Amino acid sequence: MSKKKTAVVIGAGLGGMALALRLASQGWRVVIAERSGTPGGKMNRWTTEGYTFDTGPSLITMPEVFQELYHSIGTDMRDHVELMALTRQVHYTFDDGTTCCQSASLPEWLDTVRALEGQTDGFMKYMELGARLHEISKATFFARSTLEPPGKETKGVLSNMPLLRGWGNYHKEMCHFIKNPYLRMIFDRYMTYVGSSPYQAPGTLCVVPYVEYAQGGWHVRGGLYEIIRSFLNLMESMDIELHLNAPVAKILHEGKTVKGIRLEGGECITADTVIMNGDTANAGKLLGAEGYRSCPPEQRSLSGLIFLFALRNRHPDWHHHQVLFSKNYQHEFAQLFDEHVFPDDPTIYVNMPSITDRSLTPGDGEVMFVMANAPANDRLKWDASATEAAKQRVLKRLKSSGFPEFEHEIVASDAWTPERLQCTYDMPGGAIYGRNSHGKKNAFVRPFNKDLRYQGLYYVGGSTHPGGGTPTVLMSARITANLIKKHEQ
Repeated sequence: MSKKKTAVVIGAGLGGMALALRLASQGWRVVIAERSGTPGGKMNRWTTEGYTFDTGPSLITMPEVFQELYHSIGTDMRDHVELMALTRQVHYTFDDGTTCCQSASLPEWLDTVRALEGQTDGFMKYMELGARLHEISKATFFARSTLEPPGKETKGVLSNMPLLRGWGNYHKEMCHFIKNPYLRMIFDRYMTYVGSSPYQAPGTLCVVPYVEYAQGGWHVRGGLYEIIRSFLNLMESMDIELHLNAPVAKILHEGKTVKGIRLEGGECITADTVIMNGDTANAGKLLGAEGYRSCPPEQRSLSGLIFLFALRNRHPDWHHHQVLFSKNYQHEFAQLFDEHVFPDDPTIYVNMPSITDRSLTPGDGEVMFVMANAPANDRLKWDASATEAAKQRVLKRLKSSGFPEFEHEIVASDAWTPERLQCTYDMPGGAIYGRNSHGKKNAFVRPFNKDLRYQGLYYVGGSTHPGGGTPTVLMSARITANLIKKHEQ
C-alpha cells in the first residue's frame, strides 16, 4: 500500500478549509496551519452576552456551489447546515425618503420595477443578458484554471459571448436597460459585492445582479459561521490536522520544488505540495523569493468600516437586509476609488439577521451589523479619533434616512476598521476582495491557482482566480483541487 502524499494548507479561511476537504476526500493527508486562534478567515463570528454576530459575509448566493462541495466529499449539505430563504431580500431607502423592497417573488419585484420604471422590458432584457453571461461563465471562467487552454466546447461557448453589451462600462451598459434613477442606484450597488466601482467595472459583471434575482439570497440558521463549524466537524471525521496559533515562518524548498513549511515555533512539516490561502505576495515572503508583488493600492478592492451593535429590544418591523443610499452615489465612489478617502456621506448597509433567525439573540434583543464601504488605503490611520469621526458620518446617514433611534438600546458593541481587517487577515489595506474588478484584465485575469516558478506550490481563496466572494472562493478550491489532482497525483 503506497504512503499517502501530504498537502499543507497555509491558512484556515473558507477556501483553505474547502480545499482541505476536497484533497482529503481524494486520499491526501492534509495539514492546515492557521496563524490565528480561530478558523474561518473573514467568515468569522463574535459572541457576547448571548448575542451571535457574523463578522464577515452576511448573505449566501449561488447555494448550488456550496451543495456541490458537500456532495464532492460524499455528504449532503442539508445534513450539516440549514439554509433559510428570504422572502424580502433588501429594503432600500433613498436620500429623498423614497423606499422600495426587493422581493424574492419575481412577480412582486416586477410590480416594483413597473411602478418605478413604467415598464419591465428593460429589466427583463438586462436579466436575459446576465443569464447568457452566467451560463458562459459557468462553462469557462468559473470552471477551470486560466492556465488551462480552452477546449473545443469552451471555444464554442465563448463564440456566443454577447460582446456588444458585455464588455463596456458596467454603469453605462446597465443604464442602456434601466432608466429610473432609484433602480440605477440599486444596480450600481451590486458592484460592491466584488469590491468595485460600477463606473470602472466591465459590463459582463451583470452576472452579479442576475444571480441574486434568479436564485435569491439565503441566510444560514445560526449564522453563516455554521458553515465553518460544519467544515470543522467534517475535517475531524476525515483526520485533517488543524494547527491554530501556528504562523508560518518559511515555505521550505529545494531549488524550485517545495518541500513543506517551518512554523514560527520551529516545527517543520514535510509536504509534497503547499497551498497558500491568502495574498499571493505572502508566498514570496515565505519563500524568500523576489518577484511576488502584493496587489498595488490602485488595484485593491473596497475595504469596510463595520460596527456591531447588540440591542436590548426586539424590532420585528425592521428589516433583515437594509440599504440607505447617500445623496450622491457617484461622488461616493469617486471618493472611495479616486481620492482614496472615507466618504463624507456614506451609503449604509444594515444587516439584522435576528429578524429572521431568533437563535442569534437572548430574549427580545436584536443583532445589528452596520457597514459602510471604505478605501483599502493603508496610509489612512484608523485611530480612535478617526474611527469615531467616521462613525458619526454613519450615524448621520442613518438618522437622515429616517432609521429609528437605537443607540440607547446598545448593550455591547464592536468595531472593525480597514486597519483591523488588514492586521487580522493579512489583507493589503484591508481589501476584502483582493483585487478590484476594474477593466477586463482585473476582472478576469487574477493570480493563477498554480505557481509558475515553484513546483508543488498552489493558491486558493479570494485573491486568486476566479476572485472574491464566498461562492467564487469555493470555486477556487475546486479549481485548485483539480490542478493538484492533475499535476501532483
